[in-house]
Amino acid sequence: MHIAIAGNIGCGKTTLTKMLAKRYGWTPRFESVDNNPYLADYYADMQRWSFNLQIYFLAKRFKEVVEISKSDTNIIQDRTIFEDACIFAPNLHDMGMMSDRDYDNYNDLFSTMISLVRLPDLMIYIRSSIPNLVAQIQKRGRDYEQSMRMDFLQGLNEKYENWIKDYKGKLIIVEGDECKFEQDPASFKRITDMIDARLFGLFPEL
Repeated sequence: MHIAIAGNIGCGKTTLTKMLAKRYGWTPRFESVDNNPYLADYYADMQRWSFNLQIYFLAKRFKEVVEISKSDTNIIQDRTIFEDACIFAPNLHDMGMMSDRDYDNYNDLFSTMISLVRLPDLMIYIRSSIPNLVAQIQKRGRDYEQSMRMDFLQGLNEKYENWIKDYKGKLIIVEGDECKFEQDPASFKRITDMIDARLFGLFPEL
């Protein structure tokens, strides 16, 4: 079984991935951040490094999807290949941080890859406001994230909402501003109750 967690930068994907992996005994797959050779350069000069970073993420994410498809374990994934292509790359292009030529090249590659990818068995989307994202980003204190532009985050949020509105697979939406699952056991239980209903319950449309 493949469960995926989606959401904007700082919404709590990694935290929820860890908590759910522990709760259900699922194998976690985390987004590569610390070992990313482009990330610091990207935040210092987004226009110069956007294409390189997005190709790096796309390659890593596709490799991960292939590995998940071959696995016989239950896996929970922190961020998906769909977010790279449907949200991050278009946002950079719209902001003028990725050229038309590079964006077309990226989309051609993604179109080939996505023909071989199926949707996760369950997508969990963490919705979050910009103030909440900024607070979380500041709290975790990654130096390269502190210069992140507000319009960049806002553009991502808008694209996440447009993407999730038309998402065709099994979906749970967590309201990240109100559902403080890391600190509040009752909030975390509400999430696991939704997961149980969608994956294991008698009434999968709940």
